[in-house]
Amino acid sequence: MPKSKRNKIVSLSKTKKKGKEHKESIVNSIREAAEDYNSIYVFSFENMRNLKFKEFREKLKPTSRFFLGSNKVMQVALGRSVSDEIRPGLYKVSKLLRGDAGLFLTNMPRDEVESCFNKFEENDFARTGTIATEKVELLEGPLDQFTHEMEPFLRKQGMPVRLNKGQISVS
Repeated sequence: MPKSKRNKIVSLSKTKKKGKEHKESIVNSIREAAEDYNSIYVFSFENMRNLKFKEFREKLKPTSRFFLGSNKVMQVALGRSVSDEIRPGLYKVSKLLRGDAGLFLTNMPRDEVESCFNKFEENDFARTGTIATEKVELLEGPLDQFTHEMEPFLRKQGMPVRLNKGQISVS
């Protein structure tokens, strides 16, 4: 029976795969950095903003180096087992790379690194799925801060609101 001409898989993406050479260059740069720096730390993050991380990275650039990327590629660079590792004990570090994680290589002492990471905290707007850390109370009466277009949204959120002459009020 002849092949159907209808069922052709066509890629609509114009992006090219990075390929094996790109991954090998990342592995080599991690291995070189592991030779240059005394300590390697694994850090994890949630909802990281690129601009804030860039500021943090620039602050620590003279003394250290950050690596973010595929956990599998970083594990290969450090070594997955005793036979693969580039320095003694590094295969244990590669097992810690899970989820949203990265590598931080530095010559700074441990207490200084911990204080630096603990000090750097930036407030930012909440994103989807963020749990509120503060309690907000809206008292009964008109709400001047909301426009009349917000009324259906507030009602959908479960607030007992109504529209009074184009003004939202809590009842």
